[in-house]
Amino acid sequence: MAQSHRSQKVADRIKVVVAQLLETKIKDPRLGFVTVTDARVTGDLQQASVFYTVLGDIDQRSSTAAALESAKGAIRSALGRELGLRITPSIEFFEDGLPESAKALDSLLAKVHEQDAEVAALRAHATYAGGEDPYKAPRVIEED
Repeated sequence: MAQSHRSQKVADRIKVVVAQLLETKIKDPRLGFVTVTDARVTGDLQQASVFYTVLGDIDQRSSTAAALESAKGAIRSALGRELGLRITPSIEFFEDGLPESAKALDSLLAKVHEQDAEVAALRAHATYAGGEDPYKAPRVIEED
C-alpha cells in the first residue's frame, strides 16, 4: 500500500530531525560517521523506521547500532517536541544495505567491462565463417 501524503511529509521531517539530532545533540563516543538515508512511517503515524549507513568497518557499525539504541528515548522525545503530533511515533533503527548493494553492483559492472574487452579482442582477429560474402552468388549461365 502506498504512503499517504501526510505520512510522507512526517517521514521526511523525521529524517531531517533525526539527522540534525545525531549531528548536534547526541554526544555518544560510540556513534560513528552516520548518514540517515531514509525514514518510513506507518499509515497511522505510530511507528517510524529510520534507515542509516555508517562509514567504517563492522566494529564501528555495531557500536553505532548500540549508540542509536541507547539514544532512542532522547531522539523520540525530541521528535515529539519537533513534530507536534498527538502521538509521537516509536522509532526503530535499521542499517541500510545500500553500500553493500552498490559494491556488489560495481563488481558486476567491472566484470561486464572485462568481458566486453575480451569480446572486443576476439572480434579484432575474427574471420567470417562463410567467407567475406556468406550469400550465394547468382549462377552465371554461359551461352555457347
